[in-house]
This record gives sequence, C-alpha cells and structure tokens, in this order.
Amino acid sequence: MKRLSALVYGKVQGVFFRRNTELIALKLGLTGYVENLKDGSVKVVAEGEEDKLKDLLVWLHKGPENAIVERVSYDFLQATGEFKTFTKVWSKDAFWL
Repeated sequence: MKRLSALVYGKVQGVFFRRNTELIALKLGLTGYVENLKDGSVKVVAEGEEDKLKDLLVWLHKGPENAIVERVSYDFLQATGEFKTFTKVWSKDAFWL
C-alpha cells in the first residue's frame, strides 16, 4: 500500500473537481480525501495499491470537463492506513466552497 499526496493547480475549483475526484477514487478502491485550498488549488491525499494511485494521478492531470489543469505536484509515500473511505473535505478557508 502506498500514499499519493498531490496538489493540482489551474482552474480546478468550481468545476466539480472534488466530486469527480471522489467518484474516481471510490471506483478505484482508494481511501483518503480531496480538498479545495484557499490559493485556488486542490489537495488530494489517497491511499491504496500503487497501480490504482497511478491511475488516479493520470486522471488528476486531466480533471473533469470544465477544468484546466496547469500542473500537478505529487509524492508517493508510505501509506498510514488512517482512512476508511474517500471523501470531500469542506474547508471554510477555501477559495471556492
């Protein structure tokens, strides 16, 4: 098991990026969360099999139909097993709720 920690930059808030990321991650059997950040980026932390995390990473580079992904920074780390499912995090400090 591995952990993917990613930041997605571009027009990625207000375009259903979190919802679609959640659906893709759940379909892939991953756990973790996706969160809008106040700088306009989206943070993704996911755990699961490395090949499934790589599938998610490919999708993060494209995003949903109305997104414009400029870049994705990411790291693969050791999984902690702290998550039970994959969810959207609601942050009051986000650029777009």
